[in-house]
Amino acid sequence: MIGRVQSPRIIRIGGGCATETAEVLQQLGLSRPFIITDPNLIALGHVARVTDVLDAAGLGWRIFDGAVEDPTDTCVDEGIAALNAGEHDCIIGLGGGSVMDTAKAISFMAVNGGHVRDFKAPAQIDKCGLPTILIPTTGGTGSELTRWCVITDTERVEKYNLSGLACVATAALIDWTFTTTKPWRITADTAVDSLTHAIEAFVSRKAFAYTDSFALSAMPLIADHVRTACAEPDNAEAREALMLAASQAGMAFSNASVALVHGMSRPIGAHFHVAHGLSNACLLPAVTAFSVEAARQRYATCARAMNWATPGDSDAAACARLVAGLQQLNADLKVPSPSQQGHSENEWFAKLPTMAEQALASGSPQNNPRIPTADEIIALYEEVW
Repeated sequence: MIGRVQSPRIIRIGGGCATETAEVLQQLGLSRPFIITDPNLIALGHVARVTDVLDAAGLGWRIFDGAVEDPTDTCVDEGIAALNAGEHDCIIGLGGGSVMDTAKAISFMAVNGGHVRDFKAPAQIDKCGLPTILIPTTGGTGSELTRWCVITDTERVEKYNLSGLACVATAALIDWTFTTTKPWRITADTAVDSLTHAIEAFVSRKAFAYTDSFALSAMPLIADHVRTACAEPDNAEAREALMLAASQAGMAFSNASVALVHGMSRPIGAHFHVAHGLSNACLLPAVTAFSVEAARQRYATCARAMNWATPGDSDAAACARLVAGLQQLNADLKVPSPSQQGHSENEWFAKLPTMAEQALASGSPQNNPRIPTADEIIALYEEVW
């Protein structure tokens, strides 16, 4: 098997590395950034931490703060119009996964044209737009290091996987200090999102040794530190560990792909506007229980990596401990089920056939150790309700 790896040209990681933004731009020969973010990050002062550095270096910049959660085709169009209204030689995406995905999409859609649905996976988008520098503020999606982004089609109410060289950042500055302002819910959900990336990358049918190493490194960092980060938002050790894990898991799934959890998660976000990490968290224990028998040794290795099982446990026992550990993690992190989030039961069950169809169409379930039928996906949606 030949492993194929795509990653940014420049990666800087560590507390305070965002102060090196101007230096990175200058290293790349760039000087006129278009900054994509959202109003909340401006209010928190995170954007000023970067623009102050740019000002000190004499670099001109403009801001588009129209990025939205679960970014849409219309949001991307608005961003492209704002980009074209100025003269820029690069894009900075400063924010969580939604902001970074918006930055990627604005970059490549500005030069490829058409609609995002024209480029949905398995198509590969290799015609690159402006260089993109990504600065994550949540530490969950790993988007800063991946060759993927996800955009919602507002007309068809469907989330699309978009992939290719055009989705790979030119540079990533991974500064954990931004994450200390994250509240419990976002901290918990983004951490479980990272854990899902790591587990799915490790059990994916496209996994290989390079991606395995990143996935197995990320899992214990999340298991050991997520509860502390939720309870103690300013805990530097926990925050740094979760940010590192998010990046490691991002490298893993970017090159090994995700599987059934993500395939089922995207329709939940598209139809019910549930945050991506939260929908992953709702699904992870049930989908893992559904899948373990098809890759018992791999799932057992996940349990042992997180010290939820011992080397002396059989693979079957380790798999049982993995499922129980994921269920307990959700309980400790107070992950609400879809029914507890205030969604309409009638609407949920009415949309399950469409959601199952969209999950399968995404291609991610085909990477799962146990490839599901549409009826099995519907049964899993019913189970997590």
